[in-house]
Amino acid sequence: MPRVKTGVVRRRRHKKILKLAKGFYSGRRKHFRKAKEQLERSMMYAFRDRKQKKREFRKLWIIRINAAARLNDMNYSTFMNGVSKAGIELDRKILADMAMNDAAAFTAVAEASKAALAK
Repeated sequence: MPRVKTGVVRRRRHKKILKLAKGFYSGRRKHFRKAKEQLERSMMYAFRDRKQKKREFRKLWIIRINAAARLNDMNYSTFMNGVSKAGIELDRKILADMAMNDAAAFTAVAEASKAALAK
C-alpha cells in the first residue's frame, strides 16, 4: 500500500479555517489551532444569536406599540385584544412601524380597537 502524504489536503483545510477566522484578534486569526477553537465558539454564538435576534425584535416592536397605545389612552394588552376582536390582521412589526412613522394611521387602528372592545 502506498504512503499517503496529507500536505495538499491539510493546507486546503487550514486555509479554509484561517479564511473564516479573518478579523479575529491576534493569534486567533494566525494560528490554526487557536483559529479553529475560536471559530467553533463563534459558530455557536452565531447560531444562538440568530434565534435571539428574533426575540429582541419582537420585544422592541411590543415596546413601541405599547408606547403608541398609551398615547391613545390604552395599554398594550387591551390594544392588541381590541385589534384581534376588530379583525385587523396586522402583525406587530407593521403596527410598530406605523407607531413610529405614521401616527395618524396608528390612531385610526387604536380607535377601531376601542370600538371593537366597546361592543
